[in-house]
Amino acid sequence: MDGLVEFKTGDGAVVAVEAVEERSGSRLVSRGDGAVRATHTFEGALDGVRAAAESALRVFRDGSLRPDGVEIEFGVKLAAETGAFIAKGTAEGHLVVKLTWSPDAPGANSAS
Repeated sequence: MDGLVEFKTGDGAVVAVEAVEERSGSRLVSRGDGAVRATHTFEGALDGVRAAAESALRVFRDGSLRPDGVEIEFGVKLAAETGAFIAKGTAEGHLVVKLTWSPDAPGANSAS
């Protein structure tokens, strides 16, 4: 593990996560114990990821498919300065979407 980034939650708890190497020209300076203090709260760092998840859910729920269930899975990386971002699993990125339909759901076509 390269190092840790510490994020504070809204109620003051500290969440330590594995550091992500940022490609910017600046370097973060760690504390004596090797941890870097983040510039965002933990909740603040995840705001963009939450917005991305809400947007993706809207696309699949509000479309013509009308699934009973939607699961969206993606990796999230946390960085001290940039907060959270969706991690790429390959050069193109990685997103898993699972749509489910229940035959007993209201409005489902049933053979009588």
